[in-house]
Amino acid sequence: MKLSDFEAVIGLEVHVELKTATKIFCSCPTDFGAEPNTRCCPICMGLPGAMPTLNRRAVELAVMAGLALHGTVLPLCRTDRKQYFYPDLPKAYQISQAGVPICRNGYLTIATPDGDRDIGITRIHIEEDAAKLIHADGRTLVDYNRSGVPLIEIVSEPQLRSGKEAADYLRNLRSILVSCGITDGKMQEGSLRCDVNVSVRPLGSAKLGVRTEIKNLNSFAFTEKAIEYEVRRQCELICRGEAVRMETRRYDAASGKTVLMRTKERAEDYRFMTEPDLPPIFLSEEEIETLGNALPELPEARAARLSKTYGLPEGDARILCEDALLADYFESAADVCAYPRLAANLLLSELLRYCESEPFSSPVSARRLSVLAELMGEGTVNSSTAKKLLLRLCEGDFDPRETVEREGLAQILDTELLTRAIMETLAENPRAVADYKNGKTAAMRSLQGRVMARTAGRAEPVLTEHLLKQILEEYEVEPHV
Repeated sequence: MKLSDFEAVIGLEVHVELKTATKIFCSCPTDFGAEPNTRCCPICMGLPGAMPTLNRRAVELAVMAGLALHGTVLPLCRTDRKQYFYPDLPKAYQISQAGVPICRNGYLTIATPDGDRDIGITRIHIEEDAAKLIHADGRTLVDYNRSGVPLIEIVSEPQLRSGKEAADYLRNLRSILVSCGITDGKMQEGSLRCDVNVSVRPLGSAKLGVRTEIKNLNSFAFTEKAIEYEVRRQCELICRGEAVRMETRRYDAASGKTVLMRTKERAEDYRFMTEPDLPPIFLSEEEIETLGNALPELPEARAARLSKTYGLPEGDARILCEDALLADYFESAADVCAYPRLAANLLLSELLRYCESEPFSSPVSARRLSVLAELMGEGTVNSSTAKKLLLRLCEGDFDPRETVEREGLAQILDTELLTRAIMETLAENPRAVADYKNGKTAAMRSLQGRVMARTAGRAEPVLTEHLLKQILEEYEVEPHV
């Protein structure tokens, strides 16, 4: 067998830090970056006799996540103890949900070359985060600031088939959760990370292969690369007649490989039991409905609306709606602009490279972006001049329309002026003219570039190209050239 004879079967377990002010079972703050072990108390340190109290806001955010992902929220659920001994778990158990999670079923849509596809979501459950282990100088230190931070775990069906699909799923999931205010989504800070279950099977087979789990992936790129490596590794093992073992691995970014951590645990190893210190969680129909009504417009629906309202390509609308703040910025510009599609092009192709991404922030106001789009749409400036003005706006604010008039930046539409510039350019570049006459079409682009340079980028490109072709047809090349 060869690699192309196999199919990957991939499921994600995404851990999402909820955007609450305090931890899930105590009043310790959840702010990131504090001095180690300064955001903890007897409860989140697991000291004897300390009793947990459930943070109701964490429950509300979990419900909103379930509804945003088209899931069924259970009106009655419970918490459970997941028992294992590890330094990052001070109680020697984690409070989670095993038997009855807060949400079941649901789906998330991803785009594929064959069209949109719904990826099923098995369950969403609430749990507390573990502490952070810091490995340095041959020692392992523990920072308990993160211990007890509220999480939801979102478990997908094993319906993903490639690293790219998994990364796209993760992007869409992050976009939905951030836009709803459920998490800040800062993957570099661990606010959203995932474990990936990977197996392979012969094409056409319905039987699942032996799976491995890749732990704690915190970027889209690493998720995609880790999966692609692991799929290839498993296929190669099978092709050599070796067995794939059920194990837990990690991704080593330096080598681009997954590395063995330990053999894989099974559910019975955790000895789940109902949490005795917390009552069941009850949610009334009215509360679930109220939380559902509090959801904002979701990215998928918003992208469809932007595409229809402003005439944007579907791909551009989806990119804008991956970040609610980015979409808000675009709509602020589009609502006061006669050329919203040009505004979107400027934003996505040029301005984004100068913007802060976490959270989104632009050095150029939405109003200034709309004015630039209008100057282009009216034909006052060409795209080259608009890009230069945009760069200048990133460095300091000014009125683009006044600047164009004051500095004479308007594009040249006068055929007489353009003809003169073209004739002067041809006279200075006889070799390029001869090349064009001899069938080298690339010479046309070179000559047009020289005309643009002669006019300081102000020549209207379409008109310039038309005149240049017309003049070249009649232009006589000197015999000695």
